[in-house]
Amino acid sequence: MAERLLLRHRDIPGLEDLDVYLKHGGFKALRQAVTGMSPQQVIDEVKASGLRGRGGAGFPAGLKWSFLTPGVFPRYVVANADESEPGTFKDRELLESNPYQFLEGLAVCAYAAQAGTAYVYCRGEFWDLAEALEWHIGRLRLRGLLGERLFGTEFSLEIHVHLGAGAYICGEETALLDSLEGKLGQPRLRPPFPAAEGLYGKPTVINNVETLANLPPILSRGAAWYKTIGTEKSPGPKIFCLSGCVARPGNYELPLGTTFRELIFTHGGGIPEGRRIKAILPAGASSSILPASEAVLDTPMDYESVAAIGSALGSASVIVLDDTVDLAWAALKTTRFFKHESCGKCTPCREGTYWMLHIAERIHAGKGTREDVALLEAVARQIQGKCLCALGEFSTMPVVSAMEHFRADFEQHTAGGR
Repeated sequence: MAERLLLRHRDIPGLEDLDVYLKHGGFKALRQAVTGMSPQQVIDEVKASGLRGRGGAGFPAGLKWSFLTPGVFPRYVVANADESEPGTFKDRELLESNPYQFLEGLAVCAYAAQAGTAYVYCRGEFWDLAEALEWHIGRLRLRGLLGERLFGTEFSLEIHVHLGAGAYICGEETALLDSLEGKLGQPRLRPPFPAAEGLYGKPTVINNVETLANLPPILSRGAAWYKTIGTEKSPGPKIFCLSGCVARPGNYELPLGTTFRELIFTHGGGIPEGRRIKAILPAGASSSILPASEAVLDTPMDYESVAAIGSALGSASVIVLDDTVDLAWAALKTTRFFKHESCGKCTPCREGTYWMLHIAERIHAGKGTREDVALLEAVARQIQGKCLCALGEFSTMPVVSAMEHFRADFEQHTAGGR
């Protein structure tokens, strides 16, 4: 992809400065929306673009906005900047180096939702970014790009920054809302969905940072142009977070539909020391582990194609494992993370992650049996389909998929396994 739309700061030095951002077309999209389009026209344009949420689920953004309960006000927009998935670091780079494009996208979303108040929910460890965002928002107010009667119209908007307390569960949108309201961050029962009863019981749109950063170029250049990037069902650019056993880890902005092979070997420089690639986690710790076969490496990284091979693209946090990595160890690491981060609200996740960790530790320490390997898989499968939110489900995916493709890695730790 020749032109970067999201990681523009790599091509435009100083883009985190408001004057530089304005010089390069900043806030023209917001002005265009507020002065020349109705909220419904903005929603229709985003629908036509095919933009899908970049936070993990891949749900169409414009369609999500259209679910807001008609005639009920006030409404709210919340930007999910609780980037806590292991292996994901794209939103942080956007917030650090291209903050005004994100804030402009947030304002466009607020206009489309007819919301006068928007919140940015940052993970607790983003205290430095939250402080910087407050400063950027203050600059926008001083320049008349935020506040009362924007561009001489009836539309007014305030943006507030909220800092979480470092809980992975608050990346789940309803737990995020409860945390924002000052409650314990735990998922809500659904329905009702946030579009009907969200923040303070009012209709609410929740979008990821990267999703919102896509809005200014969509409005500036049009939905038809945007759909020329990526695939038919997964249009647009995507920031792929590449980490693990790879020569050049980092964020790479590429069209959706780029293959794993191109990301890892062309952009990531391949595997250090000429080692063989063994497995891939396409969406960080919450994804099914894939064996790095030729077919998998040649799979396009879009929402449909990755699902078709038994995993999920999610937020596209691609973790590469080479042939030195023991998948029993990798599954132990992810299980320890999910057990620690379980909010404890539902029994299958709270108890299941405890027992998965207990058994996985016993196996990895060489004190388990082959029956323990079967028991670990059974416990993981008993959790599936029974949790209050998706994060409990995620905890089982690395274990079950590692068992499916790399069972020998677990059995080698049992008595006689070596």
